[in-house]
Amino acid sequence: MNINVSQEQGRVPVTVIHLDGKLDSNSFQKLINDAKAAFDGGARHLILDMTKLTYISSAGIVSLHSIAKLFRGESLPDAEAGWNTIRSLEKERAGGAQRNIKLLNVPPEVRSVLDVVGLAAFFEMYTDLAQAVASF
Repeated sequence: MNINVSQEQGRVPVTVIHLDGKLDSNSFQKLINDAKAAFDGGARHLILDMTKLTYISSAGIVSLHSIAKLFRGESLPDAEAGWNTIRSLEKERAGGAQRNIKLLNVPPEVRSVLDVVGLAAFFEMYTDLAQAVASF
């Protein structure tokens, strides 16, 4: 997986993380680390650009959950906890849509996985970068 980070300016500064390839057990920790580096650098509004994302596994779901917690100011869950982390998503879904993270150009195969695990309603999704940036 290739991950690139860029910045956009709307009403507030927005960090965009561009995902290219498979988000799985080989790449999920890099995404978490890159998002944490952006957060530690002051980013508070994030768009995950999934235009070139070809696959998401359960590890990828863990990375989305971890980043959501991070951008809410909570501590990162233990990614090695595996299924316990996945099971904790139920509590997260009850909290409503994320305000600080938006998804851009979610491929249909990825959207179907998000639907199955109940995360589709957890993230606002956009097909236009300018609209996603303006949503913050």
